[in-house]
Amino acid sequence: MDASPTAGGRRQPAIFIGHGSPMNIVADNAYTRDLEALGTALAKPRAVLVVSAHWLTRGTFVGKDETNLTTYDFSGFPEELYEKRYPAPGAPDVAQRVVELTGGAVRAASRGLDHAAWAPLIRIWPEADVPVLELSLDLAAPPTDHYALGRALAPLRDEGVLLMGSGNVVHNLGAVDWDELAAPFDWALAFDAFVFEAAAERRHQDLVDCLRHPLGRMAAPTPDHYLPLLSVLGAQQEDEPVTTLHASIQHGSVSMRCLRVG
Repeated sequence: MDASPTAGGRRQPAIFIGHGSPMNIVADNAYTRDLEALGTALAKPRAVLVVSAHWLTRGTFVGKDETNLTTYDFSGFPEELYEKRYPAPGAPDVAQRVVELTGGAVRAASRGLDHAAWAPLIRIWPEADVPVLELSLDLAAPPTDHYALGRALAPLRDEGVLLMGSGNVVHNLGAVDWDELAAPFDWALAFDAFVFEAAAERRHQDLVDCLRHPLGRMAAPTPDHYLPLLSVLGAQQEDEPVTTLHASIQHGSVSMRCLRVG
């Protein structure tokens, strides 16, 4: 891939998507409609690099395949979900660029698309005509490393690559109310608001230190769904705002907030 800036010097945004339940693959709600609107609003990038909350590894890896399998890393859901396919091509040239930008700290590996990637993308670009590759999460790495990784990968945005973190800023499955109309818990609303306010005010250190927040361990009892946000914010440039693409709480304890940088 040509590493020169995109045509006209337009930088791709970085986005964080709250992906929530796999049922959003087939649901019709405010969240899915906002993702569909996002696909209309965004210029299609050369590729999407997805920091996935569902690819957990020792060390950090990037998908190198030319073609992507649709993987179903969930069980117990209606059959119609397993009939969905998202055959987006891979982007091995972008994978190599990731390896270069990180000085080899990120290694290339074979990887299909888990639902952190394809569940939102099937609503954003349903034609599956944009190349996609995933970046794993090293759960042994501290939050500062995830933030620094985003900073290292920021040049990709000027090379036509959209950086997408996929997780949830509030993700407490132990507190889930499976009633679709369940009211949000007060603590979930409070932590979700804290994250947005800190991101909008560029208080990145507060977000890196989120577990020191009084509600941090309630909102993120495991860090996997929160950490992709830090890589997205690490790629933010000095002059770029953070805006909300969608905000809601599903099942009481899962924030669906989606953010855009740039």
